[in-house]
Amino acid sequence: MIRTGWLGLLAGPMSFGMAAPTLLLPVAAGQLGVSVAAATWIVTMFGWGITVGTPLAAAVLAARGQRSTVLLASGFIVAGSVVLLTVPSLAALATASAVQALGSAAMLVVAMDLATTPAQMGVITSGLAVVGATGPVVGSLIGSAVSWQAAFALPLLSLLAVPVVLRSARARGADTAFDVLGAAVLAVLVGAVVLLPHQPLWGGLAVVLGLLALLWRVRVQPSGLVPAEVVRRPRFLLASALATVFAVINFGLIYAAPALITARAGWSTASIGSALLWPLLLGGALSWLVVAASARIGSGPMTVLLLAGGALALVLSTGSALLVLLGVFAGSITAASGQGILGMRAAATVPEHHRNTALGLFNSCYLLGFAIGPALATLLTT
Repeated sequence: MIRTGWLGLLAGPMSFGMAAPTLLLPVAAGQLGVSVAAATWIVTMFGWGITVGTPLAAAVLAARGQRSTVLLASGFIVAGSVVLLTVPSLAALATASAVQALGSAAMLVVAMDLATTPAQMGVITSGLAVVGATGPVVGSLIGSAVSWQAAFALPLLSLLAVPVVLRSARARGADTAFDVLGAAVLAVLVGAVVLLPHQPLWGGLAVVLGLLALLWRVRVQPSGLVPAEVVRRPRFLLASALATVFAVINFGLIYAAPALITARAGWSTASIGSALLWPLLLGGALSWLVVAASARIGSGPMTVLLLAGGALALVLSTGSALLVLLGVFAGSITAASGQGILGMRAAATVPEHHRNTALGLFNSCYLLGFAIGPALATLLTT
C-alpha cells in the first residue's frame, strides 16, 4: 500500500491551479491588456478542465488502469504548464489552463482510487484544502519573485509523486471501450454550465439542451461514461448536488474576499493574502478530523452540520473584514469536509463495479463549483 503522504502530493497541487491566481488576476489582466473579468477565463477554463477531466479520468482508469492514467495525466500537465509559462496570450493561457486541469483532475482520481481508508481519503481532501489555503500567498510570492505566469504553473508539483505512485499503480484496467460520444456530451454540458455566469440566457438554454442530450445518452448507452445505475440513484444525486453548492460557496468566497475586504477595510494585497492563510489553512486541516469522525456520526446529523456551515459562510461574508475571514473559514471547512464525507457516501450508494465512475462524477460535480464560484464572485464584486 502506498504511503498516505504521496497520495496527498499527487492530488494536492491541483489546488494551486485553483487558488494561486486569487490575488494575481488583476496583474494578469494588466499584462494582457484585458479586464479582470476577461482574465478570469483562465481560472474558469481550469475549472472546466477539472470538471470534465474527473469523470473522463475515471473512465480511463477503469479501462486502462492506474499506470496509464498517471502517465497520460503527466503529459497533459507538462503540456499545459509549458504554454502557461511561455505564451502571454489570453486565448492560449485559457486553453493551456484547461489542458493542465485535465491532467490535474486525473491525478486526483488516481489518488482517490488508491485511498483505502476514510483517514487516507481525509488526507487527500484536507490536503487539497491546505494547499489551496497557501495558494493565494504562494502565488503572490512567486508572481513577485518570478512572474505571474509561473504561479499559474504550480500544478507541475504533482509530478514529484509520480515515480513513487507508478511503483504501486495497477498496470491494467478492464480493457473496456471508451464512451467517446458520452464524453463529448458531458464536455458540452459542463461548458454550458460554466457559461451561465457570463451569459445567463444563452448559457441557460445550452444547459437545458445539454441535459436533454445527456438524458438521451444515458438511455441509449446505460453503461457508458455516465452509467444509468449511478445517476438514477437519488442519494448519489443529492450528495453530488450538495457538494456542488458547498464548492460554489467556498470558491466564490475565496475569490470575492480580496474585493470585499478592500472595500470594507482598505487592506493591501499582501495583507489580504496573509489574512486569507489562516482561515483556509485551519479549515482544510480541521476538515481531516471531521471526515475521519464522520464514520461515527449519523448521515442525517452530518448533513445538517454541513448545511449549517454553508449558510453561516454566506451570512458572515456580509459583515466586516474579520467576519468575511470567518466566512471563508466556514466555507473552507464545510467544502473540504463535504467533499470527503459526501464522496464516500456517493460511492457507497452504487454497485462496487461503478465505484470509480461514481467518485469521478461526484468530484466532477464538486469541482464544477470552482468553475462557477470565481466567475460569480468576479461579476458580483466588480
